[in-house]
Amino acid sequence: MLIKHAYRDNKELRDSFNELAEKVFGLNFEGWYQNGFWKEAYDPYSVIEDGKVVSNISVNRCDMNYKGKTVHLIQLGTVMTDPDNRGRGYARLLMERVMEDIKDADGIYLYGNDSVAEFYPKFGFTESKEYCFSKDVKIAGDRSAKAVPMSNKEDWDKMVNILSETAQNADVYMVNNTGLYMFYLSQFMQENTFYIPDLDTYAIAEIEDGTLILHAVIGTGDVDKVIEPFGNDITHVLLNFTPKDTAGYTKNEVTEEDSHFFVRGKFFEENKDSAFMFQSITHA
Repeated sequence: MLIKHAYRDNKELRDSFNELAEKVFGLNFEGWYQNGFWKEAYDPYSVIEDGKVVSNISVNRCDMNYKGKTVHLIQLGTVMTDPDNRGRGYARLLMERVMEDIKDADGIYLYGNDSVAEFYPKFGFTESKEYCFSKDVKIAGDRSAKAVPMSNKEDWDKMVNILSETAQNADVYMVNNTGLYMFYLSQFMQENTFYIPDLDTYAIAEIEDGTLILHAVIGTGDVDKVIEPFGNDITHVLLNFTPKDTAGYTKNEVTEEDSHFFVRGKFFEENKDSAFMFQSITHA
């Protein structure tokens, strides 16, 4: 048994990692890799037995712009163990190794289910809360937001440049990690990118039964003005990020069944009384 990381270009181990991810989560990272978005910022730490990945914790380097300053955070994710190899202490061994390697981060966080609610506190994590913002709206005009094609490599590369070069209108948003954004935008959310010409601003959004779910505002456009071009079919807005100006919005604790938000480190200690959330499209 050995622990390996930084192996994304090793096809044999990458294939084995994908096999386990398929088995446990129904996910496969190969397309993300082949399209060039699996960068150094996503680093699986894996237990290898007989050349196969049998357990894993992935380290995601998620630098955040928080109120205009960059903080160096780590998000742990893709935590999985092959069912045939559970009960052998692999998760503990991986956590001990990972925590040693990332001890200099400003903060560490992860999302876990009920089954691990007692596991992560053993490594200094505490359960915390996130808050989202929402409000009812009345929009007079028709929809003018323009859908942005996200169906091929050329489209994706344009979005990578936009994400790299453009600030977001949010209190906290991820920087220096376009790969994690593109995990969503190049795969599951190809139809969720919009452009607002009058504001020269992009929006990542979903529309469900009259509710505009806004994941990101990329550009300097005022959030309320970004909402308007989605038209009079929209009666409610849910922000899956923290706006700079929360006036007029209702603050709600983010709750999800069988989900817990764990944090550790000085960033979270210093901001424990702040109401914010990390963008849902940056969850690993």
